[in-house]
Amino acid sequence: MTTSHLRGFATAPTRFLFFTGKGGVGKTSLSTATAIAIADAGKRVLLVSTDAASNLDDMLGIALSNHPVDVPGVPGLSVINIDPDAAAEAYRQRVLAQLEASATNEERQTVREQLSGACTTEIAAFDEFAALLAGEGEGSQYDHVVFDTAPTGHTLRLLSLPKAWTGFLAGNDRGASCLGPHSGLKMQEARFNAALKALSDPALTTVVLVTRPDPRPMQEAARTAEELSALGLANQRLAINGVFHATHPGDAVANAIEALGREALATMPDALARLPRDEVPLRAFDTVGLPALRALLGGTTASSADPELAEEPTRTLARSEPLPAEPLSRLADELAAIGHGLIMVMGKGGVGKTTIAAALAVGLVHRGHSVHLTTTDPAAHVAETLNGSLEGLKVGRIDPKAETTAYINKIMSSKGKDLDEQGKALLLEDLQSPCTEEVAVFHAFSRVVNEARSSFVVLDTAPTGHSLLLMDATGAYHRQMVQQYEGQQSAKGLHIVTPLMRLQDSTMTRVIIVTLPETTPVTQAAALQDDLRRARIEPWAWVINKSIAATGTTDPLLQARLQGEIRQTERIAGGLAKRTFVLPWLPESPVGVEALGVLAGPQGKQIAAC
Repeated sequence: MTTSHLRGFATAPTRFLFFTGKGGVGKTSLSTATAIAIADAGKRVLLVSTDAASNLDDMLGIALSNHPVDVPGVPGLSVINIDPDAAAEAYRQRVLAQLEASATNEERQTVREQLSGACTTEIAAFDEFAALLAGEGEGSQYDHVVFDTAPTGHTLRLLSLPKAWTGFLAGNDRGASCLGPHSGLKMQEARFNAALKALSDPALTTVVLVTRPDPRPMQEAARTAEELSALGLANQRLAINGVFHATHPGDAVANAIEALGREALATMPDALARLPRDEVPLRAFDTVGLPALRALLGGTTASSADPELAEEPTRTLARSEPLPAEPLSRLADELAAIGHGLIMVMGKGGVGKTTIAAALAVGLVHRGHSVHLTTTDPAAHVAETLNGSLEGLKVGRIDPKAETTAYINKIMSSKGKDLDEQGKALLLEDLQSPCTEEVAVFHAFSRVVNEARSSFVVLDTAPTGHSLLLMDATGAYHRQMVQQYEGQQSAKGLHIVTPLMRLQDSTMTRVIIVTLPETTPVTQAAALQDDLRRARIEPWAWVINKSIAATGTTDPLLQARLQGEIRQTERIAGGLAKRTFVLPWLPESPVGVEALGVLAGPQGKQIAAC
């Protein structure tokens, strides 16, 4: 293991750099700062976002596109966002172009319908990603390609697809129905093979595992390191972001934060300890704009980048008025009074959704309700957060692999029972394509939504981008059902209720948006709220997690960050949220049923947030 300045891997980078890790650890900040540093050294760099909830546009102050956009102020740097919807439409057009000229309009429409699902969106986005790795099209003109990826679970899925699809195609001469005619998919086979080869070549690809000095993201980074090694991506580095050193010896809050970081570094998993390591200190400023991004890696000093960045740590705040937000226990009280329903906890990765979901579930049980707490997050930390059992609390998980196996078995037993052996083999081959997972997860999600009709279901969702893809699948199913039964409902007295309709029903579903009191998480939470509203799903409340406004810290760096926190809290309460609740920064992570019960316990037992 070696420790070096983070500019170390920016001075001799491989052609492809992937930044991955748990949501909220700073992947976008570090990947963007690295891309800027490489471009500043005279190289042509393409910065690619594979996150459906990317905030690169906010950081760089430019509008993202699915084609490269030059970054003003950074010669040689361009940015591209792999937009799933745009990629899916381009993929549909390519597949349709492969059809025989004699194909009828009806046949073309059938293919288009086949290509309308969430699995097609996934493979289309992956196709764009694979083209960059294969050195095709727009990516071929750049010296380096830096990938700002989605949170870990979604990224592992993305990086496993080259191997999954090349294996699927190798033994399939008929094709997968959810992707249209086999010829449409087969034409991508060479690209997928080239992508797999590039990912596996340590001279071409480096994976930077980003984490915070905190046990939870470090454990996830260690699991990711092992899983990526199993996929053949062995050239890895560790970047520890936000390392904090207290400057006031008597400040209990600052000392506690530093002690937690020291302990996490001293006890990091072996899979991380043996990697070359880079540490980035916690900064007083938000990493928004070129001056801050250049200052993040120390390429310039804060004062030379922007005088305001240097001034922030010296400012001191005096704040005695309470924050415009209620404690989490009040939220649990309001939910308990409703009696039943689906509580969806949503937000950007790393904001504490799992903790909030688990605390609300425990709080509802303490108020006399039976609760099913489950998750759609591939990283699935619910069980670890609870670290125990509680009577009246059922804990589950929508496990993609288990759901896929169950879905395949169900389809084989129903649709395959009347087929001959050749027909069964073809059906099974079709179902073993990687896109089947998206369909299986949607069906499991639908069951959970239906369960909330008579009891409490608290759903800890995946990070924003992954959850929005699930919402897309829900919307696609709704449109399909409405179209299928259109005209039959009145004639036969049919009444369909789709999962989307239940999510839109404010008497059944309450969406809780979780954010940190920082510019980027709040902006992304607002964007998530806009996306939900376009689907006619109205968020019910916001929770601000890890607030330091009530801690009384006098540490200059924390005081500087506190200014921004107060601005964001007032921004949320000033119109973004109908209800605002807050959970303070805690010196110890709330793990275990007892600790979670304190967060949202009945009045008098909870932590005072303000």
